[in-house]
Amino acid sequence: MAKCQAVFLLVGALCVLSLDDVAKAPVSQFHIQGLVYCDTCRIQFMTRISTIMEGATVKLECRNITAGTQTFKAEAVTDKVGQYSIPVNGDFEDDICEIELVKSPNSECSEVSHDVYAKQSAKVSLTSNNGEASDIRSANALGFMRKEPLEECPEVLKELDLYDVKAN
Repeated sequence: MAKCQAVFLLVGALCVLSLDDVAKAPVSQFHIQGLVYCDTCRIQFMTRISTIMEGATVKLECRNITAGTQTFKAEAVTDKVGQYSIPVNGDFEDDICEIELVKSPNSECSEVSHDVYAKQSAKVSLTSNNGEASDIRSANALGFMRKEPLEECPEVLKELDLYDVKAN
């Protein structure tokens, strides 16, 4: 009987200790990375004449899906190769998280499209409950638009079969 009680005590102690480890499980940490470019042809995607933007500011904002309340916000600035990185602690499974353009370092390329169909934001999933094994989340490239397209744009669009010379 004493051996049985000792076994139960040992098993109980192991259960309590394992629960303590669960309570101390590491918080989810993610690293969002992305690229900002200058949309030199005002077509809202990168071409061979697009340029990367050093010093552009982006923001990450997470909002609860149900309540719409902001749950997280952070900003980052692009480096010399147009890339930014935003560290995020926590799991945002019940949120919609988006990267948006904030500020351009180039006054000639600083316009943000406000067209509903072309909203300049990139959604990212910040949860470990989505099947992704990596903690790195890559956001779609975002571009500020030039005030006026470059002269080479018709040629570039023709190369992409997006420009009809007869129609223009």
